[in-house]
Amino acid sequence: MNDRIWLEKYDEGVPHSINYPQINLVDLFNETARKYPDSAVTIFKGARITYAEMNRLTDRLAAGLASLGVKKGDRVGIFMPNTPQFVMAYFAILKLGAVVVAINPLYSDREIEHQSNDSGIEVMLVMSNFYRTIKRVQPKTRIRTLVVTNIKETLPPLLRILFTVAKERKDGHRVELEQGDIWLQDLLKQFKPEDRPKVDISPDDTALFQYSGGTTGISKAAVATHANLVANSLQIAAWFVTAEEGKEILLMAIPMFHVYGMVAGMLLAIKIGASLVMVPNARDLKDVLSNIQIYGVTLFPGVPTLYNAINNNPDVKAGKYNLRSVKACISGSAPLMRETKERFEELSGGVVFEGYGLSEAPTATHCNPMLGENRTGSIGLPMPDVDVRIVSLDDEVTVLPAGEIGEMVIKGPQVMKGYHNMPTETANTLRDGWLYTGDIAYMDEDGYFYIVDRKKELIKPGGFQVWPREVEEAIMENPKVMEVGVAGVPDPYRGETVKAWVVLKAGETATADEIREWCKERLAKYKVPSEVEFRSELPKTTVGKILRRELVRQHTEQQQTSVEA
Repeated sequence: MNDRIWLEKYDEGVPHSINYPQINLVDLFNETARKYPDSAVTIFKGARITYAEMNRLTDRLAAGLASLGVKKGDRVGIFMPNTPQFVMAYFAILKLGAVVVAINPLYSDREIEHQSNDSGIEVMLVMSNFYRTIKRVQPKTRIRTLVVTNIKETLPPLLRILFTVAKERKDGHRVELEQGDIWLQDLLKQFKPEDRPKVDISPDDTALFQYSGGTTGISKAAVATHANLVANSLQIAAWFVTAEEGKEILLMAIPMFHVYGMVAGMLLAIKIGASLVMVPNARDLKDVLSNIQIYGVTLFPGVPTLYNAINNNPDVKAGKYNLRSVKACISGSAPLMRETKERFEELSGGVVFEGYGLSEAPTATHCNPMLGENRTGSIGLPMPDVDVRIVSLDDEVTVLPAGEIGEMVIKGPQVMKGYHNMPTETANTLRDGWLYTGDIAYMDEDGYFYIVDRKKELIKPGGFQVWPREVEEAIMENPKVMEVGVAGVPDPYRGETVKAWVVLKAGETATADEIREWCKERLAKYKVPSEVEFRSELPKTTVGKILRRELVRQHTEQQQTSVEA
């Protein structure tokens, strides 16, 4: 598998290998600011910040953070949704040679406490509506200073007034800061761009602690260097062969605190001089759709659940939104169903191509061609300079031929240094330069890769092997089904059995027997769900990945409650 047979399927213009400049992320931003100073780097509710302006703002904020004691190597938290302030905070931290730790604002207190303590955050930049959350957790952490920003600070003047009157207090954005904390705007006022300390930042210096979502156990910090992130930005940019530098409009609807949004969204845009249209909450479909139409969005990194929601939106079906500006969508974080892909392509006229990545190789390693053949169910081809093997599940070393299923292992310039403070986990995951992904996959004879499932989520009813994804895909073929999650649950007879949690499309009805009969026509008997539970929604990560472990936890809780009753 080292002959890289997949190279033959690359789009024309995608290089087989890239010459990676010895630069850091600050250099990457500075270069784009030099080339496109007057282009908008962020567009938020109509307010634009140019690359030149953002460069000056990040210099001033870096000077402010330095005055609070932040120095090279320190870990600094970002706790906010997709707003211009996120970009500002991100590059201000990096300009000091400090390390970004972006935390999901929807996390529980326990999760925030764990990540703050594990990383050693002492200064955190926070959106004001989350200020009370962090103050609640702060006594259990080393956090000493919060730099607080209000979402209205980057709104256009009229909207700022309307927000202050109608929403600021009601939605929890108006807060009184406690002693020791400071408003971001007050910090900016104290410094000029030239006050920023000059710090020597090597490409091999750490830029990011990216915590895994905790869907497979304790949340771990993947440590990424500037070189890792620069490399992946260049790889993704090379893949978008039709993208025109300095001219693209990218919809930033997937969260930037997640590595997918951070790299395949924000850093990609900065690499190619695109404008980021900010959507703080992707569940607000009206905001998503309005932004596409108003700004003529051309690039739309997303997740299947978001494309699916747009496909099924009544206003979209009624033709109230024009999505025809969209020319390319990379879909990640969860399997992309054929129906979802084809329907969105009909609506937009653009192409939706599935990719694959992980926090440990921030972020993308595979992608279907933008112009060439997209194979349904495939995560596509390895990106330039990415080597991939499928190794035996028995000895974890033997390289398997095309068509055989094993664990996917990866080598490439974007692969992390390791996990923070977890030497055993690092040694298990990084072996002889190869990243063991924990994903079960196979490669076809043309070099396209297919994920079968997560290694840890294999279901074993009566000793058989069932991959949840296979069952999910069979159920998703049912035209009544909107979403489905499948996992193994305890069973007194078989040890473990298959259960499906199903969300039906609006107006549809179905029974558990109907779903099982549907599966019997498409799956081996032992793969058919013994239990089917209908839900109005399924628990998901912030990037739309269905949380199978949470479904199992809820099932176990229900069983215990019924026994006690």
